[in-house]
Amino acid sequence: MAHPFPLFEPIWTPSREVAVTPEVSLAIRRGAAVAVGVSGGKDSAATAFATIDYLDRVGHCGPRILIHSDLGRVEWRQSLPACERLADGLRLELIVVRRESGDLLDRWRSRWASNVRRYAELSCVKLILPWSTASMRFCTSELKTSILCRALVQRFRNQTILSVCGIRRQESPNRAKAPVGRVQPKLDSASRHTRGLDWHPILDWTTQQVFEYLEEKNFPLHEAYTVYGSSRVSCCFCILGSQRDLSAAARCAENQAVYRELVRLEAESTFPFQPARWLGDIAPHLLDGELRAAVASAKDRGKCREDAEARIPAHLLYTAGWPRVIPTLPEASLLCEVRREVARAVGIGVRYSEPLELIRKYEELLATHKEAAP
Repeated sequence: MAHPFPLFEPIWTPSREVAVTPEVSLAIRRGAAVAVGVSGGKDSAATAFATIDYLDRVGHCGPRILIHSDLGRVEWRQSLPACERLADGLRLELIVVRRESGDLLDRWRSRWASNVRRYAELSCVKLILPWSTASMRFCTSELKTSILCRALVQRFRNQTILSVCGIRRQESPNRAKAPVGRVQPKLDSASRHTRGLDWHPILDWTTQQVFEYLEEKNFPLHEAYTVYGSSRVSCCFCILGSQRDLSAAARCAENQAVYRELVRLEAESTFPFQPARWLGDIAPHLLDGELRAAVASAKDRGKCREDAEARIPAHLLYTAGWPRVIPTLPEASLLCEVRREVARAVGIGVRYSEPLELIRKYEELLATHKEAAP
């Protein structure tokens, strides 16, 4: 679908001003639908106030809503009420969307079950962790971006859509490189005749400016900040959270049941919640003796898994187009030893743990890939 606006270089505006680009301004003038994503946190609240004030100033005449993606059990219980207060204050409709097949904890659990099956069937070389990571944030792409965009396309047929998000450059190196506006392909629908942009209007604001602005607006902050001392509101236990923020979340009684569920998945999988931090170490006093022992065991078993997998030669590791070669008999023997050691360490069953059986599986996989090649 051709876009009605060209892509220009962004125009950076002064701090504590709303940042726009020519394509964003054009969409606003043409009455685009504006949907501000809100989480209950400070940045999305500041974004909502600043965006609506800006739209009023420039005479925007299109529809406006707030939209919240509920992540389920891993979300602070006060997040949705904070979004509702914000919507009431702005006199806007709040749309709440959820993943139909389960919340984020369900997604992590189903991912782990799927990864165990893949490893058992030799569809991957190393056992894959259940969690999202900084480089693989399916928690954001699947449970936020995709679901939000789908809901907006269904709601705003025949319209250009501005999906507004309160990210800021100060938050991370990746966000420091983000543009003010960019085409969002997931808002494009040929059947519903929609197209859209992501818009980041407070990209250049500092944390201090956000807090000062919300104080001026007399908007009450989320209890994660005011009661528990967290620096952020996203998932109560976020794969990108600092130790301080994880500890803050654990102090909230409403978060402690999901804390124990996440620690159980750490213990079951032998993968820590963050690469260098076990969630079970954040608040061990909240765990019973059995679960504390399971975490201690998982650390030892995880080390055995890592040591075993470190023996795999680089040319046999998973890459795009894997497998590219069939292991020699000595290599197959090594891979089988590794698979048996990993299976024992994690407590899972695996197939293809004998050299000739493994080689035949590689031959089947390679032949299937050749048949599928154009």
